Amino acid sequence: MKLNITIVAIAFLSLTSLNAQEISDTSFGKGLINFVAKDSSFSVKFAPRFQVRSMSSWNYDGDQYGSPEHNFIVRRARLKFDGFAYSPKLKYKIELGLSNRDISGANQFNRNTPRYILDAVIMWNFAGNWELWAGQTKLPGNVERVVSSANLQLIDRSLLNSRFNIDRDLGIQLRHKTNLGGSFLMREKFSVSQGEGRNVTEGNEGGLQYTARLEFLPFGTFKSKGDYFQSDLKREEKPKLMLGFTYNYNQNAVRERGFAGDYMMRTDGSLYETDQTTIFADAMFKHNGFSFMGEYAKRSADDEIATEVDGVTPTGDIVLTGNALNLQAGYLFKSNYEIAARFTTVNYESVTGALPTTQYTLGLNKFIVGHKLKVQSDISYTTLDGNNDNITFRVGFDIHF
Repeated sequence: MKLNITIVAIAFLSLTSLNAQEISDTSFGKGLINFVAKDSSFSVKFAPRFQVRSMSSWNYDGDQYGSPEHNFIVRRARLKFDGFAYSPKLKYKIELGLSNRDISGANQFNRNTPRYILDAVIMWNFAGNWELWAGQTKLPGNVERVVSSANLQLIDRSLLNSRFNIDRDLGIQLRHKTNLGGSFLMREKFSVSQGEGRNVTEGNEGGLQYTARLEFLPFGTFKSKGDYFQSDLKREEKPKLMLGFTYNYNQNAVRERGFAGDYMMRTDGSLYETDQTTIFADAMFKHNGFSFMGEYAKRSADDEIATEVDGVTPTGDIVLTGNALNLQAGYLFKSNYEIAARFTTVNYESVTGALPTTQYTLGLNKFIVGHKLKVQSDISYTTLDGNNDNITFRVGFDIHF
């Protein structure tokens, strides 16, 4: 681990020393380094970022709220590299995570090592509107998950996303866009991946994972790809809407949430396998400072209860199945202050034993340089099975070079 950190540090210092004696023409938020080879055979942009959070939480004990618990964390700390190689039609992205939350998850299937690599993917525009992606990156799942954690409207993503997203995986993706007439655009995204999440080295266990997503933009594209960052920072002059639908099938999945969760181990050392299906329907709307995002998710499995080889005795592992709804909206004032609100409800299948959860969140943001430099705060009230449960207040800042 020390060796890996040393390598990252050396790479960082080497890159920053390239222009150490020069004044660069770049600006904050455009990347710490933007380099293009003299013969235009490759380019690289280096953009580190980190997020710091403070959280205070009050739990309800059935009679009153107790003393608060406080926590301060570096929520994310990442090094991002992107550019093109050989030709502008062949792009790449590498993103490394350094915080505890970024690298946690060591197990026997990744050789018990930290999970530093978030993204390592090439994107080849091989013909017209066609792109082929290969490597490890986010699957074309729910819009909230694909939006970068640097570009969120509230301190962090919703309960819907934490329970039912399909996240990153290793495989290939085929992407295409079609003009349906006028400004009406349709985007098609298809993926075949390993099915067990990122940084797995001891696979493939179980079967493969198949994902298909369709996106419809009836009023044309958003400014600066605004359908994939939250808040209407570009103040869309005309209404813009994206409707998305995703179908994900994880064949013979061996983890409780497909890409994540515990591996469903049997006492004989083999893995329990069951087909898991996840569907998403979501929308992103922006106009003149107002933004709205809505999502619905549902996960099902052929048999949620993992069993031993005899097919009868439970192992204790259960696939997390159920559905969730997330509604989120905000308004950005011309002063670059924003108010935002979110409503999330999560319902689990009874077999899981998990109680239904509802959460209400209210947030206040100050954008200094868009999402690249901002201060955020939010307060959430969460109920578990309709009972008073928790109040959480969070505040933090993002800095993204």
